[in-house]
Amino acid sequence: MVFAFLVGCTTVPITGRQQLILITPDQELELGITSFEKLKKQSKISNDPQVNNLVQQVGKRIAAVANVPGAQWEFIVFVNPEPNAFCLPGGKVGIYTGLLPIAKDEAGLATVISHEVGHVIARHGAERISQALLIDTIGKGLTSQISAYDPRWAQVVAVVYGAGTTLGVSLPYSRAQELEADRLGLILMAKAGYDPREALNFWTRFAEYNRQHGGGRTIWFLSTHPLDEVRIQKIKEFLPEAMKYYKP
Repeated sequence: MVFAFLVGCTTVPITGRQQLILITPDQELELGITSFEKLKKQSKISNDPQVNNLVQQVGKRIAAVANVPGAQWEFIVFVNPEPNAFCLPGGKVGIYTGLLPIAKDEAGLATVISHEVGHVIARHGAERISQALLIDTIGKGLTSQISAYDPRWAQVVAVVYGAGTTLGVSLPYSRAQELEADRLGLILMAKAGYDPREALNFWTRFAEYNRQHGGGRTIWFLSTHPLDEVRIQKIKEFLPEAMKYYKP
């Protein structure tokens, strides 16, 4: 375990955050490609030429300044009413049609894509996989020891451990990754020639959408994403750094 920690400790570009990654870049790339190909077969892909051309144009501009060795960039628009986008390891980015009205224009789309590419740069997918592997290994070891001492307590410990790691580790970790992707995304926007201040407009529209359609708000500590007002405030704090890279 100590050896795995030593060989798996890496640093996120720009932010300098230390992270533990227990899979190789090749394994990461293979997982991303396999999962994305499966999604493309199971999901409907948009055939709107105007939308696809714009997504490809923005995606290529962002990818050109991302500097991710070995990435096989792919930007696909999926027909889905949910206002969402996602990324998979290796440069596989998916955007749902439901997000396009909120993105509204090229700058809004650049905000979305640069955020997702930020996840790729920081290898958040590989980090989450590594985290799950580590939690699973520790959990199995813990329940095995408890079971040997008193089998009646093994199931109880397993449930408590699972809830504790989700609330105390996984969810906060996900929120931290989202904010880190925001920070990296702003810099990518700037490097690609998009005004990073436009990100505020997008996230303000997104927050308004959530207010109108979200219904009851998820309790903050049960959410995988930061609250809208927290995200907008953090973006304001990140902007001075991003503006240093902006050349219209």
